[in-house]
Amino acid sequence: MPTDIHGILLLDKPLGMSSAGAVARVKHLFNARKAGHTGSLDPLATGLLPICFGEATKFGAQLLDADKTYRVTVRLGERTPSADRESEVIERRELPSFSSAQLAQALADFPREYAQVPPMHSALKQDGKPLYEYARAGITRERAARAIVIHEMRLLDWQTPDLSFEVRCSKGTYIRVLAEDLAAQLGTIAHLAALRRLGVAPFGAEPQWSFEALDSFSPAQQQEVLLPVDAALTNWRRLDLSAGGVSAFRQGQTVSIPADLPGTVRIYAAGLGFLGLGEIQAPGRLVPLRLISALSNRA
Repeated sequence: MPTDIHGILLLDKPLGMSSAGAVARVKHLFNARKAGHTGSLDPLATGLLPICFGEATKFGAQLLDADKTYRVTVRLGERTPSADRESEVIERRELPSFSSAQLAQALADFPREYAQVPPMHSALKQDGKPLYEYARAGITRERAARAIVIHEMRLLDWQTPDLSFEVRCSKGTYIRVLAEDLAAQLGTIAHLAALRRLGVAPFGAEPQWSFEALDSFSPAQQQEVLLPVDAALTNWRRLDLSAGGVSAFRQGQTVSIPADLPGTVRIYAAGLGFLGLGEIQAPGRLVPLRLISALSNRA
């Protein structure tokens, strides 16, 4: 029978597996009652896929909104309909003799804030159907551009025709489109040859666990690799609630606190650990936003 497990697993998703498939396998492996991923990775992408168990699923939206870091390999001079290796090459162009210095400069010059048009081969829906269904039928639909932010782009390697770089970007960034837009800036075409997600803020430096490792672990060892329920919330300020306000807060009631700066805070109490997220409203009002119902983390 499935059990209640609470925490976050930093999975190293393998090539060729969907994010939903990865969640299903992890859920079975941990015998968990409830689990979900926080921002999908295409089957052709590998790397960090945070999976939330139990109470941690309540805070998965924070990871969906987080900045992401990727290692990208772009094949210049070739175009595919899907902008990645999922479809066949339909156009080839001879490449100029790019130097590493030229490509590093192109990455440095690429717009840091720009409006990106989502690809037709995406899960975004129009009239109740995902765009990729229209694309497979040979139909192109108008797509509204979306504002994204490129925080950093850094050259890793250039072995013609493959350009490798690291990028840190805002949520909603399509790396396939980024590859095509970068190629256009270089006066050529391209498609995404390989993609690995390295980080989902605030995660990146922590160990990531492959299925091979997880399969070899005992149930106790599996529990040890889980991060606490509140591990994704470190960007928010911490507020330790006095004993007198704990009961009201946990019942979803507004609590009076000493005056503090307004904004979202993560709430803790002595002997109880993490209680959930709240919002400080002036003057000195703490409003519960999202509470945990099981004190099962290791905060």
